[in-house]
Amino acid sequence: MTEQEADVLEEESPQANGDIQNTQGQYRSISPPASPVAGTLDDEQFSTYFEEKIPIPDDVTKIFSFRKLWAFTGPGFLMSIAYLDPGNIESDLQSGAKAGFKLLWVLLVATIIGLLLQRLGARLGVVTGMHLAEVCHRQYPAVPRIILWFMVELAIIGSDMQEVIGCAIAFNLLSVGRIPLWGGVLITITDTFVFLFLDKYGLRKLELFFGFLITIMAISFGYEYVKVGPDQGELLKGMFLPYCQGCGTPQMEQAVGIVGAVIMPHNIYLHSALVKSRQIDRGNKKEVKEANKYYFIESTIALFVSFLINVFVVAVFAEAFYKKTNKEVNLQCNASGSPHTELFPMDDNPLEVDIYKGGVVLGCFFGSAALYIWAVGILAAGQSSTMTGTYSGQFVMEHIILSFPLPFALIPILTFTSMTSIMDDFANGLFWKIGGGVVVLMVCAINMYFVVVYVQSLDSVALYVLAAFLCIAYLCFVCYLAWQCLIALGISCLDVSCLGGRVSNNRPALLIEEQPAYDT
Repeated sequence: MTEQEADVLEEESPQANGDIQNTQGQYRSISPPASPVAGTLDDEQFSTYFEEKIPIPDDVTKIFSFRKLWAFTGPGFLMSIAYLDPGNIESDLQSGAKAGFKLLWVLLVATIIGLLLQRLGARLGVVTGMHLAEVCHRQYPAVPRIILWFMVELAIIGSDMQEVIGCAIAFNLLSVGRIPLWGGVLITITDTFVFLFLDKYGLRKLELFFGFLITIMAISFGYEYVKVGPDQGELLKGMFLPYCQGCGTPQMEQAVGIVGAVIMPHNIYLHSALVKSRQIDRGNKKEVKEANKYYFIESTIALFVSFLINVFVVAVFAEAFYKKTNKEVNLQCNASGSPHTELFPMDDNPLEVDIYKGGVVLGCFFGSAALYIWAVGILAAGQSSTMTGTYSGQFVMEHIILSFPLPFALIPILTFTSMTSIMDDFANGLFWKIGGGVVVLMVCAINMYFVVVYVQSLDSVALYVLAAFLCIAYLCFVCYLAWQCLIALGISCLDVSCLGGRVSNNRPALLIEEQPAYDT
């Protein structure tokens, strides 16, 4: 087709820019845009939140280039912050205190599943030039996309609440109680907005700042790990043997909590947006494939680092405080002169810890240095995750509360990355479709169990009725998303608009193949 013919077709067709006409309930086909050029329409349409794009060096003779990997390094580490927020840290320490090393394998599996889901989010952003929230806006009708927006914003608010409170607790511990929790909250809110202005001084500076915060966490929690000296044999056994001997309901609920803490819905939206910060010619199949490769390597490294930090926390509390009673801790804190002895009653009940009590207990058993270093690590975790949570909210705007909206990220990302009309040659293959479907089903089932357990603890008839009504509405919408996802995965018999073996003009366009032309 000549350039003149293409211009004529673009003017006459209502499907310009690779979009299939979208009536109610239809999907659009998205052609990957070319690399943006300053001042063009594409630059405005596919702009990122950040004001600059990082250039990628051209090493055409190398299969693997560390220079290119460094150029792509950044988005994965910003994404990995969500795996290190105060909610995750609290889940880690409770896991160690309640189950010892026995649930480390759950943390490992949850992190691997998280990596696979983050891969889908990154690929969507690279191939289409749009993040998940933008694709949802283009593909879903008005009502479903508003519900999606509301539920993901709810998840971000819930996550930010934990992170802000985590920072406030850190300030309280560091100031020996002189800064109250409400004062720590105000400080956190203020400095978060100040730090967010770092991206005005350059995206790489912002990414380096997040790297600095991750380093602080690694050093802080690594110090606690070395100080306590966990049993390495038990650690490896708990990590690679998927078994939990002698575990009861508290341990099983804690295992579910680990999955809910690690896999967060808004993080998939965030990662799909962050990958837009590199200069990639999306009309060039080779460059797109290369970007997907380097982003996956970078994400793997970033989540490996976050996994190690989480292991540090689990191991510390597993070694030092597993099967400890409140009375034992009270006596030790009293002997060490801690002003927080009253936190632990004189009874033989198992020790219950959170990120505040965790710091106090470390101080009682291993000295004040352990308490302050713990507080520094929590402060870094809370501050960094609060900032990335804020970015997630920005993108979506165009622990039980985090479990509830999880399907509203997992199902759309599997749907859109399985559609050749959107992803072309980079659509999920049969393995990823089946594997992704199983993962999404498993994670959603685990989190629904978590929701049921929470509802059962409400102990109120009125709340039961309200919860039942909300759950019915919730399940109906999840079923709608799942129905659309199954059609995208190739089960065309579920498409009610396909009648008599013919393709209806009003059928969803997710099965329509409109292939974008790549430059090779």
